[in-house]
Amino acid sequence: MALSTDHGRLPLMSGEGTTSRARLDRGRGALGPALELVHTGRAPTRAVLTAELGVTRATAGAVAAELEALGLIRVDARPGAAAGSQGRPSHRLALAEDGPVVLAAQVHADGFRAALVGLGGRIVATAPGCEAVDADPAKVLGSVVEAGADLLRETGRRCVGAGLAVPSAVAEPEGLALNPLHLAWPAGAPVRRIFAECVRAAGISGPAFAGNDVNLAALAEHRHGAGRGARDLLCVATGHRGVGGALVLDGRLHTGSSGLALEVGHLTVNPEGRPCYCGSRGCLDVEADPLALLTAAGREPGPEVSLLQQSNDLIRNHYDDPTVRRAAEALIDRLGLGLAGLVNILNPDRIILGGLHRTLLDADPERLRAVVADRSLWGQSGGVPILACTLDHNSLVGAAELAWQPVLDDPLAALS
Repeated sequence: MALSTDHGRLPLMSGEGTTSRARLDRGRGALGPALELVHTGRAPTRAVLTAELGVTRATAGAVAAELEALGLIRVDARPGAAAGSQGRPSHRLALAEDGPVVLAAQVHADGFRAALVGLGGRIVATAPGCEAVDADPAKVLGSVVEAGADLLRETGRRCVGAGLAVPSAVAEPEGLALNPLHLAWPAGAPVRRIFAECVRAAGISGPAFAGNDVNLAALAEHRHGAGRGARDLLCVATGHRGVGGALVLDGRLHTGSSGLALEVGHLTVNPEGRPCYCGSRGCLDVEADPLALLTAAGREPGPEVSLLQQSNDLIRNHYDDPTVRRAAEALIDRLGLGLAGLVNILNPDRIILGGLHRTLLDADPERLRAVVADRSLWGQSGGVPILACTLDHNSLVGAAELAWQPVLDDPLAALS
């Protein structure tokens, strides 16, 4: 990687060309790490950036200036000192409000959505969601990409890539959706190839990626939400149908040897429970998702809104109803049993819950934490923090993170 000094970037003052070029040369490998620090909010000032990169102040300044020339960040030319601070105030760093974006798409059992997402996980624009999913993945992905292309035309923003979140394990390296059970798509659908073809056909530039929705939610939460600062982060969530899990280890998403790690939905938590789509019985996937709650509470699912919204509304608005409370407590106990088993195996330093599981945690946090502590070795020795996911549309933001990764790895190469 080489930091460029042409095309109007970083003009060199007379007499300091050799020195400035030397600083740029020392910062060749720092562009990507520097951008990631600003992207994740860990370098709000140039002083912090200098310390985190382990370079001189001059080199950090050159790196920040190059990222600004690329249209990715803004460097405050009039830094202000914090109250009571001493010494020279540091330049503040912020992400460029008018910088490039990526197209993020999510498909789930109750529809799909497209959005434009900037650095920092900022959702710039969203298209109206669709509430029907065709059994042909090419039709669905074509529609969601078309919605994203419309957003790009309306906003006039530069797009540098695209990412897709799907409710299925995505096998690597082929990018196959192995078990899109709740979409009625064929097993092994080549979703990444289809998505990439749709992106190219729409005239959208940049590479295209696809991943499991809960994996991507965990990645987004680790970088921008409730998982920030965790070393070993376990995420478990139920969205519109089914239950998924993800693990972030040392800041990187753990997907296993072929992208199929953490299929936690198929942990057995009720041996005599409901038949599961996988062929087993009593899996988390069918014992702790929105449909399971509505069924346990004796409520017939309606077609007006998604199963997730129906189940969330039921808990939030009718938790005093004994039938609803008993149904919620049953799901909490099953979820806690599954989490305890995962804690025993993985020993995470934080657990975050999304979708209906976040609502169950809000409704009775002590019950869930007690079940996990009682059933897990590590829980009994001090407990594992269990928190709610904090990002709206975290799978969409995570899909965007996939598309942003090449830029974070090598900004100059990705934007050239």
